[in-house]
Amino acid sequence: MSGQNREPLVIKKYSLDKDYQVLAQEILGLGINGKVLACKNRKTGQKRALKILQDSPKARREVEIHYEASVCRHIVQIVDVYENIFRDKKCLVIIMECMLGGELFSRIQDRAETAFTEREAADIMHDIGAAIKFLHDNAVAHRDVKPENLLYSSRANGVLKLTDFGFAKRVNAANSLATPCYTPYYVAPEVLSHENYDKSCDMWSLGVIMYILLCGFPPFYSYRGLAISPGMKKRIRSGQYAFPDPEWSAVSDNAKDVIRKLLTTDPDKRLSISEFMKEEWVKGGENVPQTPLYSARVLREEEDQWTEVQDEMANALATMRVDYDQVKQIKTLDNVNNKLLKKRKKRQESKE
Repeated sequence: MSGQNREPLVIKKYSLDKDYQVLAQEILGLGINGKVLACKNRKTGQKRALKILQDSPKARREVEIHYEASVCRHIVQIVDVYENIFRDKKCLVIIMECMLGGELFSRIQDRAETAFTEREAADIMHDIGAAIKFLHDNAVAHRDVKPENLLYSSRANGVLKLTDFGFAKRVNAANSLATPCYTPYYVAPEVLSHENYDKSCDMWSLGVIMYILLCGFPPFYSYRGLAISPGMKKRIRSGQYAFPDPEWSAVSDNAKDVIRKLLTTDPDKRLSISEFMKEEWVKGGENVPQTPLYSARVLREEEDQWTEVQDEMANALATMRVDYDQVKQIKTLDNVNNKLLKKRKKRQESKE
């Protein structure tokens, strides 16, 4: 990849136990290919994150892409890779920097004393954009850009970084991707429609993340509490969303305009990452008002519902996370106690 070059990847053939102590009881997260565990360097005592992939050409491509990309400041760094035997199978063990600051939305949910502002949202989008720009400039589509894959390096003054390259793929030509890899809230319409697509699917995901950052709930969701539903798919394909009050009443027109340019159903008309980074709103600073947002409060109110939907999607990882038509219902809006979802239910009933 272009930019600062790393030393060539060397996969170590000896047991990782020689260098690291695995902290098996400390689960840091859940990726496409299973749990991410904590480990500790035996010499330095430094804490790291560990992920195990069953060895295959696909796994090696994932590791290679991630390793080369991690020269970017906003991409989680791979430290070591081992070829070991795990449960009688040949595996790759990836040792990464340990992101101690937590996930993006969890960080915002924890904001109790100070308001989360539009300018802060712009700064976050700029950092995410920097990671995507590095990938796209090097002809790589991430294909799973979502808040759970955006982690802070530390609790205080941490750097926001992108991780989980399980769906990442090199893109050498337009519309050269075909496999429908996605997480429901963030999936682009062309991916849902089983069309060939390209790295612009990441730009749609940026639009969804930006929308949630500014109001606290997603632009596309199932009214029945499912991870995805036929109605939700229809709204994604048609780009049917709104900027409802009061959550959007104080958000700047510039921010809404950027979202419209990202959530464009035609990939050819969607902002490219270079165009996105040139938007005045994305540049931040004095270009963006320090308006307090509803986001942190809404995310806290929705925490239980978010957790249930994320759990449902995590369960679906085991079945390759490509077809959600058969996902079971988690909780109907008739039974949910969430205030925001009740408001959505009333809004929907008023339309019918």
